[in-house]
Order: sequence, then C-alpha cells, then structure tokens
Amino acid sequence: MTGTHPTHIPVLCKSVLDHLQVRPRGVYVDCTVGPGGHSREILKRLGAGRLVVLDLDEDALRLAARRLAPSKAKLSLHRENFRNLPRLLRRLRIRRIDGCLADVGVSSLQLDMAERGFSFLKEGPLDMRMDRAQTVTAASLVNDSPPERLVEILRTYGEVTGAARVVAALVEERHRKRFETTTELAAVVERVKGWPRGTRLHPATQVFQALRIEVNQELKNLEAFLSGVVDFLRPGGRLVVLAFHSLEDRLVKRSFARESGKCICFSPRDLCGCPRRRRVRVLTRRPVRPSGQEIRANPRARSAKLRAVERLNASSEGCGAAGSRTGRGRKAGGFRLGDGAREANRG
Repeated sequence: MTGTHPTHIPVLCKSVLDHLQVRPRGVYVDCTVGPGGHSREILKRLGAGRLVVLDLDEDALRLAARRLAPSKAKLSLHRENFRNLPRLLRRLRIRRIDGCLADVGVSSLQLDMAERGFSFLKEGPLDMRMDRAQTVTAASLVNDSPPERLVEILRTYGEVTGAARVVAALVEERHRKRFETTTELAAVVERVKGWPRGTRLHPATQVFQALRIEVNQELKNLEAFLSGVVDFLRPGGRLVVLAFHSLEDRLVKRSFARESGKCICFSPRDLCGCPRRRRVRVLTRRPVRPSGQEIRANPRARSAKLRAVERLNASSEGCGAAGSRTGRGRKAGGFRLGDGAREANRG
C-alpha cells in the first residue's frame, strides 16, 4: 500500500486466480475490493475485458481507485453493498459475468485504522461501521441494547462462552459510564473472562467479532449475495468466496451444496423440500487454506478458507422430485440465517 498504509498482501491470491481462471475478454466482479490487491491481479490478466469493483467503505474505494488507476479504462468502481450486486449489474446492463470474487468480513485497511474502531489492539472510538453513513455503531449496541439482546448477539455471532457474565459486567459498567472506546470495552471483557490457559487468543476477540457482525449485518448480507449471484454467472463462470470464520464458511458451504443439487435439510427424501437443482459444480471439495509460509508472511491469513464453484450449462442442470414440486421446493430450499446459526452452534 502507499502513503501511510502498511503493505497489503492479498490473501490466497494465487489460489483465487487459479480458481477464477480469468479470461482476457471476460467480465469480472470484485465484490469487496478493500485495498485492491486481488483486483490488481485480476486486471493484469484482463485484455479487452472489464472489472466491476464495489465496496461499502469510502476509504477503501478511494484507495482502490488510486491503486488501480493505471487500468481505469477497463474498471468501474461503485460504493455498494455486495448483497445488491444483482441490482447493480442490471443498472450497468450486464447480463452475464465470467467470474466473481467475494473476500468477506473486515479488511486489513479497516483493522489498521484505529479511528474505525474495529480492533481492540488500538484505542479508538467504538464504531465498527463499514458504511459510515449508517447510524448503528458498536457503541450504540453496547450502551443501548437490552441485556438479553446483547447475550443473543454474543452467542450467535461470536459463540462467546460465558456470554451472560460478560453482558452483566457490560451493563453494570454502562450504568456508571457509557462505553466510548475500543480499549474500554476490551478491558471489561478481559476482566470478566481472563486468559484461558493454553490460548493466545485475546478474550475480547469473539466479542468484537460478534458486535462487528451485528453492526454491519454481515451474515445476512452474505446470505443475500449467495442467493442471487449464481443467476448472473455464464456457463463456465466461476464464483470464489474467501471466508474468515466458521459462521461465514458454513453459510458458503451450505449455499454451494444447495446450488450443486444436494439436500441441505437432511430430511427423508419424501419430506425433503430442497430444490435438488444442480446449477453449479463445486471445485473445492475441502476449503483451500493458506500455507504455513503465507501465514508467516501475513498472519491475518491464518483463518482464511477459500471455496469455489463453476456454473453449469442449462442442459446439465438436474432437478429431483423434491425440486419439481411447485413453490414448495424453492421455499424450503431457501437458506435462513437461523439454520446456519444452529449448525454453527452444533460445531
């Protein structure tokens, strides 16, 4: 990166490019451009093709625009939530794309800027908004949410052990003084949870993750994105998703299983409501993980998981008996966030 920003290393970059198989004349989308590392490599492989990049974060878009400026003739940048990708593509009059990348979750740019409030390692305002135009912040959640709602958030999105104890301490503290900074929150969580023996994970890690997910509605946005993006892939087009924690990865895994024609409700076949419509081929039987060498060079890559699918020809799509039932198959096959949360809690 340039200026005051540290060097950015795009996660699993070689694997992303290997799975996207960029065609020089293709149309591609980077749904979460961040500092622009993956986009820069995609653009190097494009000839007369086109890359559409989007991000909710204005800081990320400004930085990406500056870094990708040499390729601006084949680039368009948009401040948009990736859940709205279908609407954006229709507005751009793009009917089919050859590939799509979604590098989900918080970006290194956001973590490195103390004023964004994503990291407990740096003192900053308790913010965590990817879109700074929205009103809900981590501070408003911690200071104003009913205790039972906070417990639900920590359990569902952070799988926080002892969530009720943590929330009780937060409520007691906010009666004395409203939480304003990241370090204030982290200190209370550390006091309650302590450092579990044998772990190097800061006790506030999962609490910060849970609040960030709720503030930005990350899993609901990912769910909406996955439900619509396959419709825009041309036959042979690739979708690559990078996830960084188990809740994201389970959503991706289940969505890809559904789109590949598999049952995800695990009911007897005569009761199954899954579509059983094979629209994609799963390219990653198991998620691709970073090597030890990459993790040493870029510790933030350690939790990354890459999954990818390829769009099939319409003639290759199969439909089972459950999927042929009008209406019911489509409705039952829809992926609800609650299903993912329950599966996550089962581990």
